[in-house]
Amino acid sequence: MEIQHYHYERQDIKAGILHIGVGNFHRAHQAYYTNLLLSHNDQRQWGICGVCMLPGDETIFKNLSAQNLDYTLTVCGRDGNNQVFEIGSLKELLWAPEDAEAILNKIAAQDIKIITLTITEGGYNLDKKTNTFMLENSAIVNDLEHPSAPGTVFGFVAEGLRRRRNNKSGGITILSCDNLQHNGNTAKAAFMAFIAAQDSDLAQWAEANVSFPNSMVDRITPATTVQDIENLNRNSGGNDKAPVYCEDFIQWVIEDNFIAGRPAWETVGAEFTDDVTSFENMKLSLLNASHTLLSYPSFLLGYRKVDEAMADDNIVQYVRQFMDIDITPNVPAPAGTDLEKYKDTLIERFANSSVSDQLSRLCFDGISKFPVYVMPNLLKMIKAGQDLKRLAFLLAAYRHYLKYQKDDMQQTFDIAEPWLTENDHKLIASEDPGKFLELSAFKSLHLLSVNKLVAPYQEYVQSIKNEGTRSALKSILRAN
Repeated sequence: MEIQHYHYERQDIKAGILHIGVGNFHRAHQAYYTNLLLSHNDQRQWGICGVCMLPGDETIFKNLSAQNLDYTLTVCGRDGNNQVFEIGSLKELLWAPEDAEAILNKIAAQDIKIITLTITEGGYNLDKKTNTFMLENSAIVNDLEHPSAPGTVFGFVAEGLRRRRNNKSGGITILSCDNLQHNGNTAKAAFMAFIAAQDSDLAQWAEANVSFPNSMVDRITPATTVQDIENLNRNSGGNDKAPVYCEDFIQWVIEDNFIAGRPAWETVGAEFTDDVTSFENMKLSLLNASHTLLSYPSFLLGYRKVDEAMADDNIVQYVRQFMDIDITPNVPAPAGTDLEKYKDTLIERFANSSVSDQLSRLCFDGISKFPVYVMPNLLKMIKAGQDLKRLAFLLAAYRHYLKYQKDDMQQTFDIAEPWLTENDHKLIASEDPGKFLELSAFKSLHLLSVNKLVAPYQEYVQSIKNEGTRSALKSILRAN
């Protein structure tokens, strides 16, 4: 398979964007868009300086550094036809444990006009109950007390902005590319809370000189295993130590609120708008909520990959009923969007065997995902008096997944829930299924008072335990 090389000279590119969190999604999404953009002669000031923040980023930092920061991206078509792109938009790459000073000075540099972020949903350090920044976090306390030697993304950005202000380098935009509703508002709340607690003068400067656009991002990008690397290189004929692969669908909708200028990403497929809310709501309510909806039941059924689960007609019917019956009444389509076509495309995307996303990735950190992807529409459904059985089944499956850590085939598995509280663990361990509905992720909705949810939930808890997930799932499908 021929690699499609980029059409610009690396020496002509200047870094105008500093990106924190150089993971697979960034390299398949924002870096891909930017790679296309840099072919335009008037856009060559928008290369990316990547920042790896964590000790665990050493491998990706060294692998990319060993190959001049170039890497290959395999875009897997739903029709079975793949394309391989050489990506060169990473102009520089810095690793915090190796050179923190270089990162701070880069944030302060006049050429850098935008800081972009993929630090995950949980990375914004906001309390799930109050949505306030957790200043008591030990790493945050350390950064508040030692501004010039930061360890967190908040400490790095604050010190970088302080130097930027002192250097008179001008304003800057902080653009979240994380999968959160109103991600710009979230980023602003988190960073401004930290800055205000550390330096009130800097907070005043930042209010006037830093913008935080909202954005909506979409492209399914699986983790890359050792076997994946071998397969990707075999198919491309390359020798890439850090290849990425993704689906052929891509979307990026961005609020046009850039205080210091921006790339012309719209020329390569991104969309700028005054308000991303309707796009966010559509994507989070349909794609992300459906991912969560299918993840735990599919895992309990013994599946380990999304496309395998989507080969099961029961799972497809379950997801489609959720989209059509539960969610569509609550999701106004953005102007120019055909919602039925969007849902059809989602089913195709989930079933794309070339991408083969891991269900374990979708199951990861459910306690953070439920409040973002599921709870907002569940609240709307409760208020509207809608049928709640599919979400009751999801909650029952999630409880079984966390409590028993054993699927219907009696295969045991580990869970990855870094944000469960001590009280959450107690509620999960309780033999009273109702206690599970008081988990931190659900508490704001007072689910125990919603009889229309509690009754089917209790039924599905027992059905999954005694008869298996398949039996409970079929009972839902028969009811429609």
